[in-house]
Amino acid sequence: MDTIASLFSFITTPVSWVIVQFHKVYGAIFGADTGWAWGLSIVSLVILIRICLVPLFVKQIKATRAMQTLQPEMKKIQERYKNDRQRQSEEMMKLYKESGTNPLSSCLPILAQSPFFFALYHVLNGIATGKTIGVINEPLLASARKAHIFGAPLAAKFTDSADKVASLGATLTDVRVVTAIMIVLMSASQFYTQRQLMTKNVDTTVKTPFMQQQKMLMYVFPVMFAVFGINFPVGVLVYWLTTNVWTMGQQMYVIHNNPTPGSKAQAAYLERLTKHVTQHGKVRRRSEKAIVKAIVAKGRDRNEFERKFINAVSKAGLAAQADGTVLKSTAQAEAQTADAAETSSAAGAGTAARRQQPKRQSKSQRQSGGPKQAGGSGSSTSLEKSDDPQDDKPAAAQQAEKPGSGTRSKAQSGQRKGGPQRPKSPSKK
Repeated sequence: MDTIASLFSFITTPVSWVIVQFHKVYGAIFGADTGWAWGLSIVSLVILIRICLVPLFVKQIKATRAMQTLQPEMKKIQERYKNDRQRQSEEMMKLYKESGTNPLSSCLPILAQSPFFFALYHVLNGIATGKTIGVINEPLLASARKAHIFGAPLAAKFTDSADKVASLGATLTDVRVVTAIMIVLMSASQFYTQRQLMTKNVDTTVKTPFMQQQKMLMYVFPVMFAVFGINFPVGVLVYWLTTNVWTMGQQMYVIHNNPTPGSKAQAAYLERLTKHVTQHGKVRRRSEKAIVKAIVAKGRDRNEFERKFINAVSKAGLAAQADGTVLKSTAQAEAQTADAAETSSAAGAGTAARRQQPKRQSKSQRQSGGPKQAGGSGSSTSLEKSDDPQDDKPAAAQQAEKPGSGTRSKAQSGQRKGGPQRPKSPSKK
């Protein structure tokens, strides 16, 4: 480990300088020689490093998502060229190149953090052996050797002898209890982080070797931390525990707000998003718009949860747009407009029908086939006469007295039931 740490000695001076600057701040609050001042300086160093690594973490997420998307294609290549390893590797590299993915991108945060980790180890190891390193001079070295975190010196290890621990002003029991608790917490946080990734943020619709690999790492990493942790100084354990807690919180945030498509986390996220969209009719944040935009762009390739979201939004009378926004459905707006126009036209037609009702005819007019169409004022005169209550003659008598009206129409139709008969032709006599 000393050999590996010495390879990263070029970054030892910057790391020690950052620790000293934080120590000045916390030393003014808690005291220069206290474990709080030195411990919080290490925690602050972790936070500063992880903030600087956020862009790499975002790139890691995108690379991991891209790798998960390529799993079905990778499985096909493995099955097609299972007897030809060289051709299989060539096809894999071709697939990575075409999709623009890199398998090493998911390891970027860990690789970028490794130099800081080994530089910190080198600094704390120098404190344990009583050597000045970087910008840590003799007064700072003496102050760091006096610092204790819950009774354990900053530079003590679980495997240190009783004499060495005593030279640092502590007991072996205190050192081993504190280091054991920190190792357990460090392994547990690593296990929980990997477990929530596997149980909540993995596409369960695709069963690939990648999932089996992640499941194996869920148990391997905690064991590795436990084995190597007994050789880490207390200060390094503080560093590693802090970075594990940060990773766990960061992972929880990503799972809650940007889940993997097809995972249980996506189902829960889209359920929450559906409730908000149906209640308020809009999308709140930019990240939500990006997810809705990706769902719309998939088209028929949407998974079960995404189709359920689109259907729920449609039932609410809304439509997800290509830019990630949610607007009122055009079909529903047209249907509402058509319904309103139909209702308005029906009401207008009813009013017109009521206004254009014909006048009620008398009994004599109905029997004679309707009012006379003589033209001018004859029609109105006929109606006035037919409506006269003094006209008590039967309808047949009236038709007989007026051969020009009803009798003519019946003669034309060939019916001669009433009225005078036509005389026979003289030629027939």
